Amino acid sequence: MSSQMPAPWRFSVADFHRLGEVGIIKPRDRVELIEGELLSMAPMGSWHAATIALLHEALLLGLAGRAIVSSQKPLVLDDYSEPEPDLLVLRPRADRYRDALPGPGDVLLLIEVGDTTAHYDRSLKAALYARHGILELWVVDRQSQVVWVHRQPQATASRYDEVRRVEHGRLAPMAFPAVGVEIAGLF
Repeated sequence: MSSQMPAPWRFSVADFHRLGEVGIIKPRDRVELIEGELLSMAPMGSWHAATIALLHEALLLGLAGRAIVSSQKPLVLDDYSEPEPDLLVLRPRADRYRDALPGPGDVLLLIEVGDTTAHYDRSLKAALYARHGILELWVVDRQSQVVWVHRQPQATASRYDEVRRVEHGRLAPMAFPAVGVEIAGLF
């Protein structure tokens, strides 16, 4: 008789939604589904909230009518991952994502704001986003006072070929080079 180690249970996106529907997971619980695991999200402090609001406003004003800017909303990457990025710039869609949550092909820019989570955002989450072909990722890193810009995802290697550290000046998404954000205003 052979002994076998029990395998951990991986939650699917459908399982995750069902846990919310029956009240096991509540909105105030602040969890996201990453590769089948329920992970708690760090509490949001004032700097984090203000930075998201600043970026949201700048992108919303600059992209009015050309893209949908969404903050703190779910993104379905596959059957086992549904993170809630701080900001998403999405392709326009007639239903404005009422009929289905956005997926990787809808994302023009994804932004994570890291007060204490920048390392996690730049490692595990960046690999996850690259694997799913997210074209551009910005990680706003408060501790280093820089924005890490990730471009050219390599899905098979779970990494981005281009990673730049931007400390000053104006930063614009690839999809909308005329719409920018001043780095100094973020810190």
